[in-house]
Amino acid sequence: MSFSYVVTGAAQGVGRAVAERLAADGHVVVLDVAGRLDWQHDRVTLVSGDATDPSAARQAAVTAEATGPLAGWVNNAAVFHDAGLASDPVPRVLDLITANLALAVTGCHTAVNHFRTHGRPGAIVNVSSHQAQRPVRGALAYATAKAAIEGLTRAVAVDHGPDGIRANAVALGSITTARYEAYRAEHPEADAQMAALHPLGRVGTPGEVAAAVAFLLSPAAGFINGAVLPVDGGRAVNGPDPEAR
Repeated sequence: MSFSYVVTGAAQGVGRAVAERLAADGHVVVLDVAGRLDWQHDRVTLVSGDATDPSAARQAAVTAEATGPLAGWVNNAAVFHDAGLASDPVPRVLDLITANLALAVTGCHTAVNHFRTHGRPGAIVNVSSHQAQRPVRGALAYATAKAAIEGLTRAVAVDHGPDGIRANAVALGSITTARYEAYRAEHPEADAQMAALHPLGRVGTPGEVAAAVAFLLSPAAGFINGAVLPVDGGRAVNGPDPEAR
């Protein structure tokens, strides 16, 4: 039997890599904004819409189910704008935190209720960041939202484990996406800095993230629930050496 999956925010970058990897196991529905998906795959279907919109999320689930039993949902969509306490009003800060958190809450709500309605187990993977534990200066709203998403992941695991629904997260380090490459182009020192931040001496690839997500959705991870898996080359555990010269 061929299963189906939903991946939000999969028009490019990490989301695209996840969608293409999961297409090896079944049909994938990408929930993203129309016009952003500039690639095609015979086992990938686009549902155009806002991933915070419950009706769009339900349409993605129904579309996936029509191709095969929905087995996994990946909340990858994110908002990368930021705001600070000293530079922005409270509503702006809260709006950006809510924008990121709402993407994961809507996806989890849709997936949980779809699995329960069909009386079958399922798996959810939320995409988080090393910043949930170790924020980067100037990214307060993003770091706060990602920390909340990790809390959401654990709560879903506890509440719906009895339904056979597993919820886990991947906490990413720096990954070679178009956004990262744009940063490199503006900052010639980026390669050396990133090599120092990641103990493996490099940033990760979207394919490495996709492999981790596919594992967490697979039967091989059947007893993993409520976990936050760092996919960051060791960045989150790396501390400055005071004796380094």
